[in-house]
Amino acid sequence: MSETSTPGPGHLQLKHHYLGLDPASLKQSLANHLAYTVAKDPLTATERDWFTVTAHALRDRLIERWMETTRTYYRRDAKRVYYLSMEFLLGRALTNSALNMGVHDECCQVLAELGLSLEAIRETESDAALGNGGLGRLAACLLDSMATLRLPGYGYGIRYEYGMFNQHIRDGWQVEHPENWLRYGNPWEFPRPEVLYPVQFGGRVVEYTDAAGRFTSRWVDAETVMAMAYDTPIPGFGTNTVNNLRLWTAKSSRELDLRYFNEGDYIQAVADKNSSENLSRVLYPNDATICGRELRLKQEYFFVAATVQDILRRYLSAHADLRGLPEKVAIHLNDTHPALAIAELMRLLLDQHQLDWAAAWEITVATFSYTNHTLLPEALETWPAPMLERLLPRHLAIIHEINRRFLEQVRHRHPGDMERLRRVSLVAEGDPKRVRMAHLAIVGSHAVNGVAELHSQLLRERVFADFEALYPGRITNITNGITQRRWINQANPALAQVLNAYIGRGWVSDLDRLGELEALADDHAFQAAFAAAKHSNKQRLAGLIRQHLGQEVDPESLFDVQVKRIHEYKRQLLNVLQIITRYNRIRRHPETGWVPRTVIIAGKAAPGYRLAKLIIKLVNDVADVVNNDPAVSDRLRVVFIPNYDVTTAADIIPAADLSEQISTAGTEASGTGNMKLALNGAVTLGTLDGANIEIRAAVGAENFIEFGLDVERAAALAGGGHDPSALAAADGELLEVLEMIGGGYFSPGAPERFRPLLARLLEEGDPYLVLADYRAYLEAQERADVEFRQAQRWNRMAILNVARMGRFSSDRTVREYAERIWGVAPAPHD
Repeated sequence: MSETSTPGPGHLQLKHHYLGLDPASLKQSLANHLAYTVAKDPLTATERDWFTVTAHALRDRLIERWMETTRTYYRRDAKRVYYLSMEFLLGRALTNSALNMGVHDECCQVLAELGLSLEAIRETESDAALGNGGLGRLAACLLDSMATLRLPGYGYGIRYEYGMFNQHIRDGWQVEHPENWLRYGNPWEFPRPEVLYPVQFGGRVVEYTDAAGRFTSRWVDAETVMAMAYDTPIPGFGTNTVNNLRLWTAKSSRELDLRYFNEGDYIQAVADKNSSENLSRVLYPNDATICGRELRLKQEYFFVAATVQDILRRYLSAHADLRGLPEKVAIHLNDTHPALAIAELMRLLLDQHQLDWAAAWEITVATFSYTNHTLLPEALETWPAPMLERLLPRHLAIIHEINRRFLEQVRHRHPGDMERLRRVSLVAEGDPKRVRMAHLAIVGSHAVNGVAELHSQLLRERVFADFEALYPGRITNITNGITQRRWINQANPALAQVLNAYIGRGWVSDLDRLGELEALADDHAFQAAFAAAKHSNKQRLAGLIRQHLGQEVDPESLFDVQVKRIHEYKRQLLNVLQIITRYNRIRRHPETGWVPRTVIIAGKAAPGYRLAKLIIKLVNDVADVVNNDPAVSDRLRVVFIPNYDVTTAADIIPAADLSEQISTAGTEASGTGNMKLALNGAVTLGTLDGANIEIRAAVGAENFIEFGLDVERAAALAGGGHDPSALAAADGELLEVLEMIGGGYFSPGAPERFRPLLARLLEEGDPYLVLADYRAYLEAQERADVEFRQAQRWNRMAILNVARMGRFSSDRTVREYAERIWGVAPAPHD
């Protein structure tokens, strides 16, 4: 619903009347949209046309509930939470909307009567390319849960015209192609050309004393870009609540410069317009260059500047006193990317609304909260002060003033402790000085949370120990969660049908109901139904692999899955070492009764991350050798599935038998892929890292295959307590594998290709302890083989994984945020 003004007595009062959800009403809507939206008749309509028609029919029904939801929030003057995130990986919306609205079966029925298939139609829908990995998938889950729990929740982000990239594999290498997800339009979004805000860059700051004797700052001579809103409805499950995701696109503050155009310089005429609109063109520009880093910073400010203006506009439409803002508004920062919102709110309160510093700061801290998503020091975002000074001079001045006042408080508490001041300062010394965005987010928020118990503990004890001492209790834990609506009900209909038949549909809105499966773990009929669902998912994935990659895999084999962003700390390289070791063992002892295994790896590497891209090449080179060796190919297959996204995840995860969660202990904040895989009946093979620890505690140690160093031992070794070269020399199998990689066994035409990976392991200290965990990892894989051979035992383990995953619902996560951090309550309507 467009919100350019507040509903009131002078507004048109719409009747509370919803379009029907019955087959006849849906069929009439399809006919109307076929004629009046796509202007086709059934003889000429394509599957894409039918997707558009079906989407609009569902959208009509969402709009009615969306408008009533918005009216309810205004009518109740409800406190609202605004979730700011650079990523929202929503996936496809057609099936999700139909399921959440309770009309999936009716849609299937109506389309079947027309000789159509909902499954075929949905394949024409593009994934919304608004994210890269777990950050965006988490944000999407939380929006789903907010709407399902009927909480007044809004998402805010950027409407990227192109996603990160489409990943193609050419000769084993990752090749990036534009991800033009909007090529055919997006029927779910609503452009709001009337919702337009100026966003400034550059210029200078003028300081003066106004007529009232008040010291004042004014930002002048800045370049202006306009932010225009696009709204997307987010439906809850089994409720009429439909919340809003508002995404910003950049528009030039001036259109074509006709002076240049009329002089014949057409390129210059559009140069300024294109430069402005590049802000929302692509997700995560390559930050390997100064221009790329500058564009990234401008993106972050662009979206928070528009968002904070929009939030204040909405608040002031119904309230006069900004001191009451924290009572009606909660702004949540999903990682540090939106942290400039703290400085932006301060700027607006000080410069536009003339509040004094103390009042503005009190409002800001009470309004903001922040989720940290990383333990890696190199991943904690910082920005060069000179870049901020050039692009956002007023904000840098505000950050310096926040820092000055903050450090003064620290001096009072710890006089003479210069080292502590250096550690906690919002500005890190160096050439150049850099602004620490996590420090800004912590100091400027009333609550900070980690996303798993171990992660939050390490934040308090190690990463932000100084802040924990300064603000006891500010850093808390809220473990991540996932939505079962997307990750079983939609992604795994085979399992959903089994669950519905045995325990009813209550689990879709209350995941704790899965606990009822425990009593069925040894029931032969249920075990058979559960196993049949898994096998059908494996057959489906095998068919997709055959169709798209031309490779044959055996659905009877153990499907061993590692799907996540390619990064050294996630240790896909450790998995590759294990694959090669298994390959060598099978060749050496072909008579052994090997458990047939299909290893499935998927994930994107950042375009500028050379080693991650080299790992992808190694996976594909190893797969080429293994899959073409007749001595092992019936017992070991390796498949790299390209372009991992939400839809691909929904194809892979329901088919997984074994979930690889093998990050170095102390590096993964939480993970949500680990939750999705366990929820779909995969047994986790993992380290005690992130949420793995809580998953293990929930499902039982006997249903979790643990291996590797714990956090304390890993920290000790990473600090220089091990010699990776000595480890390799002392382990014959490991040494053989490394020599095969380094000697060109998998790259005969380029024997030096993988030397950088070996140098990372042997000469640069093996920072992620791949070699240190190698032997324990092999032993864990052997345990997985032993368990998988016992079909009934494995099936029971898988069932208990599903049964005990109730607490990992994003519904629980959102309830904790609402009660402990945001202070928001449900605002239902009929």
